[in-house]
Amino acid sequence: MLATIPFPDISPEIFTLRLFGMEFALRWYAMAYLVGIVLGWQLARTALRRVTLWPGNTPPMRQAQLDDLLTWLILGIILGGRLGYTLFYQPAYYLSHPLEILRIWEGGMAFHGGALGVLVALLIFARLHRIPTLSAADVLALGTPPGLLLGRIANFINAELWGRPTDAPWGVVFPGQGALCPDGTACARHPSQVYEAGLEGLILGALLIALAFGTGALKRPGLLTGVFVAGYGAARFVVEFFRLADAQFITPGNPHGHVLRLTDTIGVTMGQMLSLPMVIVGLALILWAARRRGPHSA
Repeated sequence: MLATIPFPDISPEIFTLRLFGMEFALRWYAMAYLVGIVLGWQLARTALRRVTLWPGNTPPMRQAQLDDLLTWLILGIILGGRLGYTLFYQPAYYLSHPLEILRIWEGGMAFHGGALGVLVALLIFARLHRIPTLSAADVLALGTPPGLLLGRIANFINAELWGRPTDAPWGVVFPGQGALCPDGTACARHPSQVYEAGLEGLILGALLIALAFGTGALKRPGLLTGVFVAGYGAARFVVEFFRLADAQFITPGNPHGHVLRLTDTIGVTMGQMLSLPMVIVGLALILWAARRRGPHSA
């Protein structure tokens, strides 16, 4: 069944400049990263300026320290996201082609790897500057959803990371290979990028803002971080039921790309394997933070 919602006629490139015989393109995906980082940075700055939100009415860091931390986080996102993709999704290929790990411009980033990269960057930065780690993590949790929202929308515009075939009235026929089902016929797919944008970006972001500015959650270090980690893990786990697995996991006998198979049709994808620990860790952190209150818990 063809989609009732046509795929929008939007180029992945916002504009292209031709200078000295070379082309320089600004893509929606790059713009999503840039705008998402700026929005998250502004949201974090707003929270830091409201001193009454924090334990002991003392923000965990100064504005200048937040600006310095931003550089560390960008490096953590890029390095962690790339290494995570190579290790979680295509380890055999990149171990035999190690130089291609550096070819970030060819695509291939993993959120879970980027999250680990951010965690490492935060731990190092907090230790160097003697910043309370959990409150600093709460700052990052508050500022992350805008980037997730815009990044997933950019995935949709790029016609990548589409979902499984569907006959739902909101199914979309994506261009190129995305328009073909396994039998070679055109079919509609779940716009799983939009599902993720709504769950990971819009709903989770609104929840974190409400908790941070409306309930005093920032006075309990780690609480907001736990909500973000558990919320993202749960959202990604659910969306994986509608999202098409990466091609390297799909075989004729395993069309859903399960890495852990319970039956021929029931199993767990790589995205779910990586998300389930996030839910467990996030819930544990929520319970721990809710039971204690400290001026600067680390």
